[in-house]
Amino acid sequence: MTRLLSDQQAARAEKFDLNTERVEALLQRAGKEVEEGLLPAAQIAIARQGEVVFQHSYGTARDDSLTCIFSATKAITSAAAWLLFQNGDLAEDEVVADIVPEFGTNEKDHITVGQLFTHTAGFPTAPFAPLDWDDRGKRYGRFGKWRLNWQPGSRFEYHPSSSMWVIAEIIERRSGVSYRDFVRSRILQPLQLDDLYVGLPASETVRALPCVYVGDAMTEQEYTNLGMPVPPETEVTESAILSFNKPEVQAVGVPGGGGFATASALTLFYQALLTGGNAHATLWPMETLLDARRVRSGDMTDMMFKKPANRALGLIISGDSSRSFRGFGKTNSPEAFGHNGAGGQLVWADPATGISFTYLTPGHDRNSVRQGSRGVAISSLAASCVND
Repeated sequence: MTRLLSDQQAARAEKFDLNTERVEALLQRAGKEVEEGLLPAAQIAIARQGEVVFQHSYGTARDDSLTCIFSATKAITSAAAWLLFQNGDLAEDEVVADIVPEFGTNEKDHITVGQLFTHTAGFPTAPFAPLDWDDRGKRYGRFGKWRLNWQPGSRFEYHPSSSMWVIAEIIERRSGVSYRDFVRSRILQPLQLDDLYVGLPASETVRALPCVYVGDAMTEQEYTNLGMPVPPETEVTESAILSFNKPEVQAVGVPGGGGFATASALTLFYQALLTGGNAHATLWPMETLLDARRVRSGDMTDMMFKKPANRALGLIISGDSSRSFRGFGKTNSPEAFGHNGAGGQLVWADPATGISFTYLTPGHDRNSVRQGSRGVAISSLAASCVND
């Protein structure tokens, strides 16, 4: 087996008190599916103390390649809203329809802002075509047509994109600038995260790795044999995922799933979520960060695994021994937080070690169990890289 960690990288890992043998094990595991020919490409990065300690690219990826991070975008959208919360420009208990009147139809007039972040708002399957976002008439028409699936606040069910469209609208109305401009001017530019985009410029599309589907989907019998329910059908279809290969969709900056990033840029963003900023800017006081990480979903469980959802203000919290069902590694601390994305994108930070970690791939495995197992294995190795 060829060693992947160079002498220079090993010296840097030791400087940040990372165990080089564990780092090597992580590098080997993260590239396994690319080496075997299942995935076309992947990137990983670990950061600590505000710096990228190491990064590695596999297959067709380069270190500056951009990958669509899908639902990992939700943490960026949420962090933008935190700026409004901390300045007193927005409150969790506000009624959404008081801010966006067009939304308050079909018994949606009592949903609160906080419920949008915790996936308890009651409209998980509301359709929204990404290209409708820049047409205000179509945007408001969509909001008005949406109907409730269940009583807001009564249960948890993941909203793949619907609630984040509304949060983006709230950001626009309370800030007076477009959602994309707000994220860029208030977060990405101050932190100098030049390789993280919510709304990909045409000049950068050449760096975007094309999304592809690989492998075969599991059958209903295979799920039954594992004692697992068949995942429910959602708006996250193959055609929806593959639409993010189109420059016009990439440019929208879908707030619940349309960000593009390098692994290094995204893991540096999570370093800022650990401390409030970086050497260039401080954006969030620790009070804001700690409150954002506070679990708000109580004992509500997810539909798939019947485990506590552990939803905070747009983040997922690692929590108890069921953390691997929430997209974390078995060795993450209970305080770890993050938000993964479709196709096996892994993004988290762990206050217990100060590490932030990102794994990105444009290859979406149709075998959801294999994809999930890969994520747990990689995150478990990443979380244990710090010397004991």
